Amino acid sequence: MSTKDSEKLDTEKLESFIGAKTEFKGEVKVKGTLRIEGLFHGKVFADFVILCESAVIQGDITAKKISVNGKIEGNLRAQEIVEIKAKGKVRGEIYAPKFSMAEGGEFNGKIEMKIEEGKMTEYETKSQGSL
Repeated sequence: MSTKDSEKLDTEKLESFIGAKTEFKGEVKVKGTLRIEGLFHGKVFADFVILCESAVIQGDITAKKISVNGKIEGNLRAQEIVEIKAKGKVRGEIYAPKFSMAEGGEFNGKIEMKIEEGKMTEYETKSQGSL
């Protein structure tokens, strides 16, 4: 198994869970994956965070990867990627090198994406004649 495969498995393995009928206030630090289905007020620090459809978050999330299919009002800081799924709703700021949003997802705020020097791709626009 390659290092890339083992990293993928690590992020898919569920280490911690906040259930749909749970309300949590405070700060959570998780080594590994945290799945949230309930209400959360505060700060989250984890390797991978999954916000399910029933999740309602007021606070900030810092992780390698963040997947949003619920509602969050707060800032998202990801080392790798922030994904907003079809039912995801984000109000706040996103800081991540990669961002994706599915059709139906909602985002209100600001996105800051760092592009490493030397990795920027230039695109040339070609005219196809007059319309």
